Amino acid sequence: MPEFGIIGGSGLYRIPGLEILEEMTVSTPYGDPSGSFTIGRLSGKEIAFLPRHGAGHTLQPHKINYRANIRGFRQLGVRRLLSVFATGGIRPDLAPGSIVVPDQIIDSTSGRASTFFDQDEVVHIDFTEPFCPMLRNFLGRAAKRAKVDLLCKGTYLCVNGPRLETAAEIRAYALLGADIVGMTAMPEAALAREAGICYAGLSVVTNHAAGISEKKLTVTEVKEVMGSSEERLSSILKDFFMLQFKIPACSCRQTLETARM
Repeated sequence: MPEFGIIGGSGLYRIPGLEILEEMTVSTPYGDPSGSFTIGRLSGKEIAFLPRHGAGHTLQPHKINYRANIRGFRQLGVRRLLSVFATGGIRPDLAPGSIVVPDQIIDSTSGRASTFFDQDEVVHIDFTEPFCPMLRNFLGRAAKRAKVDLLCKGTYLCVNGPRLETAAEIRAYALLGADIVGMTAMPEAALAREAGICYAGLSVVTNHAAGISEKKLTVTEVKEVMGSSEERLSSILKDFFMLQFKIPACSCRQTLETARM
């Protein structure tokens, strides 16, 4: 069973160098995930890979079944999960092609099924650190080994989409302290914490956010920058899975022990 998982964001529908072992369809109590899981091996580690938007990018961000995706990884045995995002850069110095490992989230989504515990049980998870500190540290180490520039902290503001933001919204998000903006980190990160899965993100800045530059925002730019970033992402992932993982010092797996009312 794979201990590690990768969620592919916009433009990342395969993992270069992944030795494919099998394709698995998983059924969950919350419905169907975004597609079948590819089980493979990279740098000696067994990995489950899932494109978040489906193999042909057919799922809009607000229509993704986040609960089924995270539950699917958990049913496969995954306990450490990396998520790749395509984001807009709110900070002017975050040019297209920059890679960020965020450490914080501001959630501006609505109407999404955001918990596994929405029936009779009341659960309040600690979400002080929404991304696993241990995995973030390992990603930073892997980037150094791969000689890839990486910003090891940043605040990801998650919006509903599918439209892109207005210039006024981006100015407001900047005042809130957001560094990057995207549409998929939530409720994904919270659900991973509820499932006891260590979770961290690799965010590729594909464009300056609205109003930061004079350029209009286009989907073409997102595709092009994700494509040009594939080699650097692949290098980070290969070196990440070469690292030796011991029993984690983080508390991600024990969150539910103190979260139930």
